[in-house]
Amino acid sequence: MEVEARKAEHREALPAVIEFLGARMHPWTMEQTVREIFRRMDAGLFTQHVVVNVAKLVNMRSDVALRESVESCDIINIDGMGVVWGARLLGHHVPERVAGIDLFFRLLEEAEKRGEPVFFLGAREEVVQEAVRRLQVRYPRLKIAGWHHGYFWDDEEAVVRKIAASGATMLFVAITSPKKEQFIHRWRDRLGVRFAMGVGGTFDVVAGKVRRAPVWMQRAGLEWFFRLLQEPRRMWRRYLVTNAKFTTLLLKARLEQAFSHGNPG
Repeated sequence: MEVEARKAEHREALPAVIEFLGARMHPWTMEQTVREIFRRMDAGLFTQHVVVNVAKLVNMRSDVALRESVESCDIINIDGMGVVWGARLLGHHVPERVAGIDLFFRLLEEAEKRGEPVFFLGAREEVVQEAVRRLQVRYPRLKIAGWHHGYFWDDEEAVVRKIAASGATMLFVAITSPKKEQFIHRWRDRLGVRFAMGVGGTFDVVAGKVRRAPVWMQRAGLEWFFRLLQEPRRMWRRYLVTNAKFTTLLLKARLEQAFSHGNPG
């Protein structure tokens, strides 16, 4: 009875979903997110997880496939200080940023403790292999059920069968959006896992192919700028153009909010 009471208390403690610039998201802390993921797993519920940042939020407005793939997810965390600050500016209570890569490490830490088998899907063959090698060192008791590179679209179903046969309960997909969200959603009933999360370029960071911004830049909301400096040709449009569009959308929403508050009738 005491355990059930604690579970009920945890469920009640979760903040309600918010809507920001037309997109719904869960303004949860890292620990609330981790707790809810494993609560759902223990209850036998399948959970598809996604994070939204400034670029994804802006692109969702014009990319129908991306928007639908994100909205189909069960948990939508806020990854990106721009979204955190923007939501707060419009009056939403957002306690903290839940970065996808930080959640990835936190979930692996918990999976190691619980004995949950995990499967890694995505990136180039040499990258995912090196990422797995390093993760085995970092989490020596982690049950790694298997891995596969991200270039499998000529035989997608074979990869699905491989994941299902591995016995994994958690799947981490390092493929670009909206492909990763669509892949998970399309095969969710046949993957055999209870949790699936898109992790973008996380394997590249884990494998040492891409450096992550220093902590002070992450906290200052400048992680995008650090990535831009590393990969200017690939990232300039994603960040500079989407950041400009996001600022415009945010200012418009703030003005509309101020106007509506000033004219209640």
